[in-house]
Amino acid sequence: MRRSGRTTRQRELPALATSPVLPALPAPTASPALPALAVRGRSAARARLALAASAVAVLLAVTACGDDAGDGQGAATGAAATSGASTADALGPAAPASGEPVRIGLVTGRGASGDLNIEKDVATATVKYLNEHRSGIAGRPVELVLCETLADPGKGADCGNRMVEENVAAVVVGSTPVLESVWQPINQAGLPAVFFGASGNRILGDTKATFTLTDPTFSVSGVPIALAKEHKTTKVTAVVIDVPSSRASYQAAVAVYKAAGIDLTVVPVPLGTADMTPQMRKLAGDDPGVVHIHGNDSFCISALNGLRAVGYDGPISMIGQCVTDATRKAVPESYLEGVSVAANSPIGTDNPSTRLYKAVVTTYGKDIDPGKPSGMNIFTTLAGFQASLADLTGDVTPTTIITALKAMPATELPGGGGLKIRCNGHAVAGSPAVCGRGGLLTTLDDAGEPTEYKLVGVTPIED
Repeated sequence: MRRSGRTTRQRELPALATSPVLPALPAPTASPALPALAVRGRSAARARLALAASAVAVLLAVTACGDDAGDGQGAATGAAATSGASTADALGPAAPASGEPVRIGLVTGRGASGDLNIEKDVATATVKYLNEHRSGIAGRPVELVLCETLADPGKGADCGNRMVEENVAAVVVGSTPVLESVWQPINQAGLPAVFFGASGNRILGDTKATFTLTDPTFSVSGVPIALAKEHKTTKVTAVVIDVPSSRASYQAAVAVYKAAGIDLTVVPVPLGTADMTPQMRKLAGDDPGVVHIHGNDSFCISALNGLRAVGYDGPISMIGQCVTDATRKAVPESYLEGVSVAANSPIGTDNPSTRLYKAVVTTYGKDIDPGKPSGMNIFTTLAGFQASLADLTGDVTPTTIITALKAMPATELPGGGGLKIRCNGHAVAGSPAVCGRGGLLTTLDDAGEPTEYKLVGVTPIED
């Protein structure tokens, strides 16, 4: 299968690059199909225009959840801001918190699965911003209690237990492949746990005290299924890091793909595989349909260069964590052009969300790369958690936080490019812990950069 509109490559291909690093990845449950994505190729720009109308038609036809208050499609927008606005304008007026700090746990996954130090650095900067410009939580400053899982289930459980022992009011969980090990002791103690994205039926099915801010179905099943339909193929092959969280994601997605008439094949690749050429050679020889890549930038670099090395020229989709400057340096731009990208933040474009994030890490951080998706994700998680508690007053306890989160109105997700959250349990059927619906879609241009992000599958979350 060749990508529609793709011309024969004319440049020499550089050597394969780097080894994969592991992020925490969300898991799917049943969700509506999404509109078709743009095809790849040097002439993709013309094809994208033709596909735009069909994308809208597909969305209107297949979106099965939500009410009729919106069409779920539009340009990604955020809080009002203009291009070139100053850092001070992006941060907003001073609104300092005061009084006794509110202790919030932060669990990150730095370790063998990849150095995620950026999460700790961004979290520290974000809390300073929230305390100086957003009045902290209920007017009181936020104080972080940090624990790192080092990608080890035992250490993950230790972090969960430590949060209970430290008597924190809530726990924000960043990127780690041992989500359930962290979550179980937290949940048993009745502490609210907040994730950017989470996996596993137990976590997503929790009605007590678990809140995941983004739609876990969007990138795992919705986007690749839509691309498969656009390319008139009944196959999707997912290239995924071989760890429990990602395996759970795609095991749960099998039924969703089957219902859509698509056969899902999962190619799990062991952590630390720098050269994926052998796996990609077998994949390409088996008529893979759409190839969907789910990992972070180092993992995706290896997968993309493996596909390139074996001459694969079919449709490719991947998640937003794949797209960084490192990816653009290690993979020829000609191979990135036209790749479809599912995301939950509009990284790589100039918009209110990225301007706010850059202002925060520039003002309150040091040497933080604003192009790293994992940094943007932890900012969005902390800032989204704080924004969800805007109506909380009085005592700040696990109970009052849980009550406030479940009662919150629809709220724009900071850093989310116009995505909104509402944690009343109705965002995704069968996953009451999920607070978001839909996501952002873009395609990469001839420089490997995102083009315009579109809000897709975003409908109001019902009462």
